[in-house]
Amino acid sequence: MSESRLSAADGPEPDLTGRVLGNFRLLRRLGQGAMAEVYLAEQASLQRLVAVKVLKGRFSNDPVSVARFQREARAAAALVHPNIVQIYEVGCVDGIHFIAQEYVQGENLRQWLARHGPPDVEQGLSILKQAASALAKAAEHEVVHRDIKPENILISRSGEVKVADFGLARILSQPEGVGLTQAGMTLGTPLYMSPEQLEGKALDCRSDIYSLGVTCYQMFSGQAPFTGETVLSLAFQHLHKEPRPLESLCPHLPVALCRVVHKMLAKSLPQRYSSPRELLADLEKVQAHLRGGDASVEAPIAETGEAEAPSESLEELSQRVSKVIRQVSRGRTTAARWILGIAWAVGILGALAGGFWAGWQARQHPGLLADTPPPGIMIPQQESALRQWFYAAQLNTEEAWQSVLEYFPEKPYLVFRAKQQLARIYLREGRYAEAMKIFEECALLGEPESEMQAYGLAGQCSIYTLQGQYREAAALLVQLWPIRHQLKDRQMQQLLGHVVQKIRSELGRATAQEWETWLREKFSQQE
Repeated sequence: MSESRLSAADGPEPDLTGRVLGNFRLLRRLGQGAMAEVYLAEQASLQRLVAVKVLKGRFSNDPVSVARFQREARAAAALVHPNIVQIYEVGCVDGIHFIAQEYVQGENLRQWLARHGPPDVEQGLSILKQAASALAKAAEHEVVHRDIKPENILISRSGEVKVADFGLARILSQPEGVGLTQAGMTLGTPLYMSPEQLEGKALDCRSDIYSLGVTCYQMFSGQAPFTGETVLSLAFQHLHKEPRPLESLCPHLPVALCRVVHKMLAKSLPQRYSSPRELLADLEKVQAHLRGGDASVEAPIAETGEAEAPSESLEELSQRVSKVIRQVSRGRTTAARWILGIAWAVGILGALAGGFWAGWQARQHPGLLADTPPPGIMIPQQESALRQWFYAAQLNTEEAWQSVLEYFPEKPYLVFRAKQQLARIYLREGRYAEAMKIFEECALLGEPESEMQAYGLAGQCSIYTLQGQYREAAALLVQLWPIRHQLKDRQMQQLLGHVVQKIRSELGRATAQEWETWLREKFSQQE
């Protein structure tokens, strides 16, 4: 397709909302990419919502573009897997080429990170494992995605990961024509391209592993391993420069997990993981060590082989953590240092329990994070408070966390942690009144100078700031200042960083100067 033809046809794409393409009525436009636009649509025959990808008009008469568009559908349709966006139908109506596919209610990884910040270890492992499971399925069918990046990793509301957009995918057993190969070599996102992809060499599943490694490095650290203003600069770094050690940017990560990410980023193909299955085996080993409660121990990273079994059973883990919870709830007088000393065992209960449950689920349903009950089904009561927590961490929905409060109100520490999760959900959804109720309760019911009181005050301060009530927020900062070191929630610390900046800009620098100094010191210690 010539440049003149492109420019002549270039311009805003018409809004197709309301059009019927075969069995699908387009409801509204969701977004667009370089070659296609995506619409939310209703499939009339099954009365379900789907996503319909429509090839842009200026490409519809170009044989190469149409072939690439149809190739995406063929490649993805062959991959039936819980962690891959499913293809329902491919068609052309009145010259409009479209692909109807699964509609994922959620956001892509880039949007998720912008909203939540870097995930904790268990969340990150879950995202990485599910994406790797999708690549493993693709590798079994000799399909290379060739454009793995945060925008193409979708996270549903239930926490399930879906790899999308096989627009550049190539089926290795079906050689492409010259036109497709040449066009494909210039496509992709240079920030995430493998060295061999940038050099135009033949690709296999190891290229997708490299791109996933770049994505994970950015997910955990908040920055890409390489940055540059030009494609040439990025290409040179991917080919010749080693990334900064991930553990130096994220000291909270297990060393073994950092080693996994760097092995994914190996420039030499023999030094990189040979397959997604090999990557998954090492991720299982890292997760097994986390479930054992010692995230600082280096997990043995095997060259090949299956993951080791967990070091302790679910029942043993339940008994060990329950013992710690009982000791905390009795209010033993070994003072705040002792309580903070066991905070790792108890404070990360959500991540620990969720990881154990997710690991078990993954073995029962490979590639799945959670089998979410259908809407309207009540969350079932589990046989113990800890198992209820496991179930809630698995689903991570409002109803699931409410079930901890309803079924086990006599477990104060678990109730507090469940309310933290509920407050996060309410904040994310803009339900400030409900979030404020939880924060006020934590501030009032928590022991003086406790983590609960600090969390409650910080939450109230954040909501006042979001609502433009800066003087009320500043007054709460004054109350929070003497017990600031009790605030352990990292996401709340990050939110407060924005709060302080906003208050300073609205009320003057002196109002929040001490808080700004403390937050700077706090974050500099974590880097």
